[in-house]
Amino acid sequence: MTTILVTGGTGTLGRHVCERLRADGHEVRVLSRKARPYTVDLREGGSALDAAVTGVDTVVHCATSPRGGDEKAARNLIAAARRAGVTHLVYISIVGVDRVPYGYYRSKLAVERLVEESGTGWTVLRATQFHDLVLTVLQGLARLPVMPLPARVKDQPVDVTEVADRLAELALGAPAGRVDDLGGPEVRTFDSLARAYLRATGRRRAVVKVPLRGAAYRAFRDGHHLAPDHAVGRTTFDEFLARRSGGAQR
Repeated sequence: MTTILVTGGTGTLGRHVCERLRADGHEVRVLSRKARPYTVDLREGGSALDAAVTGVDTVVHCATSPRGGDEKAARNLIAAARRAGVTHLVYISIVGVDRVPYGYYRSKLAVERLVEESGTGWTVLRATQFHDLVLTVLQGLARLPVMPLPARVKDQPVDVTEVADRLAELALGAPAGRVDDLGGPEVRTFDSLARAYLRATGRRRAVVKVPLRGAAYRAFRDGHHLAPDHAVGRTTFDEFLARRSGGAQR
């Protein structure tokens, strides 16, 4: 039996990773800022982090924050993992972090490099955006009488449970370096995703495609966040919506 620590283990992705690993009979430690007994703020590190990684074989690093601090958190985690003799560090990243000049993506890329240079066996998986994130964005936009969407932008959402399955598989294997990207089954225009959401929720909104400016928008418009050659996900966005409370997300 392997002892595995999952950072962000109560989050959208981390909780599913924990479920998969426990179902396979492994001891799983859930690290987060609120969950006991491994309550740790990775940005602060300290003795609580050292205690969490002691005796751990593999760390699956899912904790992240678009509000900043990921690089500091990764440095603290890597240092503690090295002190504890952790042999495998698995990190979940995002497709396009090296091609989209967006602040959060730059931070994820920086963490990738820290992992690669950690001196510990490592694996990095990049995935496209989760269905959950697309849904959250669309729910926010639907609060307006008109839904303004970025013009000529496509997305390739993937189901978080499928990413969790892949991460669990990687965690139980040998360090593999940068593995193939994991993309959702469909590349779709953002307005088609919005219309699918409106149909599923029975809402009526005008959808307006708005051209934007900036290097990040151009990169998204050019599809640098997509992985059409790795469309290995199975669950479509429509199927995800139907599964969520019978499509009644509003």
